[in-house]
Amino acid sequence: MSVVHDGGTIPEGWHKKAGSWGRLRTRRRGWVTRRALLVADLFGLIIAFSLNALIIGEAADAGINSLGPIGESLLFLLTLPFWVVSAKLYGLYDRDEEQVDRSRADDLIGVFTLLTVGLWVVFILTRLSGLADPDVNRLTFFWGGAIAFITLLRSFARSLCRRHASFRQNAIVVGAGVAGEVIAKKLAAHPEYGVDLIGFVDSHPWNLGDTVRGLPVLGRPEDLGALVAELDVERVIFAFPTTRHEALLPVVRELGEAGIQMEIIPRFFDVLGPGLDIHSIGGLTVLGLRPFRLGYSAKVLKRTLDIVVASMLLTFLAPLFAVIGVVIKLDSQGPIFFRQTRMGAGEHTFRIWKFRTMTASADEQKKEVAQLNQHLAGDPRMFKIANDPRVTRVGRHLRRFSLDELPQLINVLVGEMSLVGPRPLILDEDCHVDGWARKRLNLRPGMTGLWQVLGASEIPFEEMIKLDYRYVAGWSLKTDLELIARTLPALVRARQVY
Repeated sequence: MSVVHDGGTIPEGWHKKAGSWGRLRTRRRGWVTRRALLVADLFGLIIAFSLNALIIGEAADAGINSLGPIGESLLFLLTLPFWVVSAKLYGLYDRDEEQVDRSRADDLIGVFTLLTVGLWVVFILTRLSGLADPDVNRLTFFWGGAIAFITLLRSFARSLCRRHASFRQNAIVVGAGVAGEVIAKKLAAHPEYGVDLIGFVDSHPWNLGDTVRGLPVLGRPEDLGALVAELDVERVIFAFPTTRHEALLPVVRELGEAGIQMEIIPRFFDVLGPGLDIHSIGGLTVLGLRPFRLGYSAKVLKRTLDIVVASMLLTFLAPLFAVIGVVIKLDSQGPIFFRQTRMGAGEHTFRIWKFRTMTASADEQKKEVAQLNQHLAGDPRMFKIANDPRVTRVGRHLRRFSLDELPQLINVLVGEMSLVGPRPLILDEDCHVDGWARKRLNLRPGMTGLWQVLGASEIPFEEMIKLDYRYVAGWSLKTDLELIARTLPALVRARQVY
């Protein structure tokens, strides 16, 4: 069932509430999320402090802490408001409303920074004031516990908020062209964002009632204010509308004054990576696009991170490797490891290491199952089969959580791959990559990357190549650390076996 509006047909499922244009809304996504995260922070700090007192107890030397248990507890309680204010200033309570894909990895970096700086400040002030002489072991235990508990409780609080009706937001895209279609596709593919796109707004050549990706063109940009008020819209996304920007400025100002969340798709979104710089030239806001190359020092830093982390993980995971190897041999005939030629950095091929998850004769059976390729009708450049019959019983479980890819740490250690990078393509797929897209080979292929975090095998080939290009063009160590942190939750989520 659909509802007919003066500007077009509105699909079933949109949420409309009584209210006037510009009225302040309460108990929406921001209101609920901010308070839930605040409670999570306080509980995380209190749990870490309490466990610290229970497990480690009072300082070994009576003279180390002159405050005593009661004084120490009072000092801790007095620091809680400072944490809330600092977290607010750092944006840890507001960005969930602004950023639809806010994740645990984003929290981890912010919480780590604030706790590290905050505890150093507390340590220095108490030492200089003579109020106390904090025990380093206790501070270290509290620091690690607080980071862990706050991050986990924030994740739990965010998951609860996303189940709440107030978390969902109605949205309108201004611009029904290619960029508008792209953002509509993205929002439809990620319902966890909590954004319900109800239609588009644009001028010529679209007429009222026309549809784009099954959603209606609701009106013209000059109707945006009335549409936002009537349809209870909380988010407006500008995606290259045909209307001149001078005509949109009054509407943008009006939306901002009414507290509407706005987002603007930049013109060169295909090449703008996460390392984008925002600064000003004479008061004019500009987007800074970094040179599409990696300096020598950056390469050394990235390689150092690869060697250190890969060495540690291979040592730590050695028992797991042994168990997986035994289970693979017991489950089916064939070698433990699977080797396959992939295209690497600088057009140099290498052989990737993986745990074998298919029958030993899988390559010979490829032609027999070719008709099951899920990309056969849309994009034959990719060969992916959901529930591939060649996958072994053990292999299905290994693939579910990407455990079969752990041996790629060997490739990382010897310098053929990186922890984070472009997707390592087989040669049959790489031959379809040409022109500007081959710049993706400026960096070593990665065990994870934007493609892994944003959907892995579900991402179309063309989009995967663009993601790789964006990663290479805007590389930064911060981006690598964020992607590593976001990979673990992505692996835990249930996914189809390919």
